[in-house]
Amino acid sequence: MDINIHATFLPHTDPEASLAFYRDLLGWEVRVDVGKGAMRWITVAPEGSGSAVVLEPPAMAEGLTDSQRTAIAEMIEGGSYGYIQLSTPDLDGVFDKLQAGGADVVQEPTDQPWGGRDCVFRDPSGNNVRILQA
Repeated sequence: MDINIHATFLPHTDPEASLAFYRDLLGWEVRVDVGKGAMRWITVAPEGSGSAVVLEPPAMAEGLTDSQRTAIAEMIEGGSYGYIQLSTPDLDGVFDKLQAGGADVVQEPTDQPWGGRDCVFRDPSGNNVRILQA
């Protein structure tokens, strides 16, 4: 079967801060930006990529209770709700650029016991962004 990843979704709690991270720090292009205020859906992606990340207002699924929405907000704030894994041939260069740009460092570049090398940041909404050396 010929199936590709079109988009994945991450919550955002501040659309402007998310744009500053994904567009300005990571250098991704904005493909779609719809809505207003906190109710914005912003599609971003590395230039030329066939897949994208949709930054969306959190807890938008229909049928969620208030307690479920509260739990989701707490998970986002604690960094345990959203997660994305990226790769780059220049891990140290990307790490230095993101750190200099004020990104929230969770883990500096580290050689992992499974053989990979990676670092971790949190985006402005608390989503973990793990970047692997490719």
